[in-house]
Amino acid sequence: QINTSGTITLHLPPTMKAASRAAPAVRTRITALLGCDYPVLLPGMSWISTPELVAAVSNAGGCGILATGPLSAEETRESIRRIRKLAPGRPFGIGATLLMPGASENAKVAIEEQVPLVNVSLGKPDWIAEAVHEYGGHVLATVTNSKHAEAALTSGADALMCTGHEAAAHGGDVTSLVLVPSLAKAFPEAPIVAAGGFASGSGLSAALSLGADAIAMGSRFAVSKESPLALPTKEAVVRSSESDTLYGKNFDGIPARVLKTSASQSLMKSRPSLPVIVYRAFQSARELNIPLWKVLPGLLTQYDKMFMVAQLGAATKAIQAATVDGEVEEGVQFIGQCQGLIEDIRSVDEIVQDVMEEARSITERNFETFNGDDLTTDQRRVV
Repeated sequence: QINTSGTITLHLPPTMKAASRAAPAVRTRITALLGCDYPVLLPGMSWISTPELVAAVSNAGGCGILATGPLSAEETRESIRRIRKLAPGRPFGIGATLLMPGASENAKVAIEEQVPLVNVSLGKPDWIAEAVHEYGGHVLATVTNSKHAEAALTSGADALMCTGHEAAAHGGDVTSLVLVPSLAKAFPEAPIVAAGGFASGSGLSAALSLGADAIAMGSRFAVSKESPLALPTKEAVVRSSESDTLYGKNFDGIPARVLKTSASQSLMKSRPSLPVIVYRAFQSARELNIPLWKVLPGLLTQYDKMFMVAQLGAATKAIQAATVDGEVEEGVQFIGQCQGLIEDIRSVDEIVQDVMEEARSITERNFETFNGDDLTTDQRRVV
């Protein structure tokens, strides 16, 4: 609000925690769609994107997404209600990796609880979109290429989270620098969240220039004070460079990026022997209540899919070892290449405010760069 004296007053929502400094709200298609102040999202990361971290990001002006992969339907319901208690009135979402066991049940809980945003991946969201739209919610589909993007939008998704090669966990083959503008051009009506390689204000400014409407900062928020990620693992990420990651599909059956450690190098080097894969497949099938008679034919006709099932149990234990227990060298931690940009462990609010301040500063500088009227002849020559 501009007063008669010319003073500008910024009114924060009453439910937003006061910060020592607050950047003005930014309007993009994503902030308008979700009702958040800043175009910054926390993606759902298992054992990391808990109600506390989700609420911290939402209270800081962004939009947090709850990871439901490790949760039962009842735990998902309890987590949704806790987020609403910790961040009343603030936008938030839940993640549903539809290929994984329990995802559909968790999505149904989200619908019953009328969660504002459902982030879907690895599956068709048509039935979710139909139900979510009935109460005015929105569906964000995580994609890694144009084929998946088109399918998601056709199935009713309202926006796309485009995950580039740089991302932690299951990014695609194409880097964000190419994927984001490619999908923005192919689907101009779809709001886009850029994911993979973003951990700073310069990244946000770049993403907006590429055609995105927001960024997701999983690795950056994972290394925050409010994050439940084990402290030794946070410290390992801070010490690591952008080159200290590995990418491959021998770990859990889907191409994934992880922190380079002794354990991850060994697991990524080669696949287990066939007898081990068969044993693990039957073991995982029992745990997931998959009929055993489906396993053997699956190993013969859908080997890659059954390999993923076989690796699920072992991968889960390795991830928990690093993420929950802090056993960095013995476990496996999903992390993006942007870990090279993470130099400290700060509060979520500080991270968000610094990102917005840096993005605004860079945007103003770029405007001056292209505004030749304000440059001297010598300066134009340099530009």
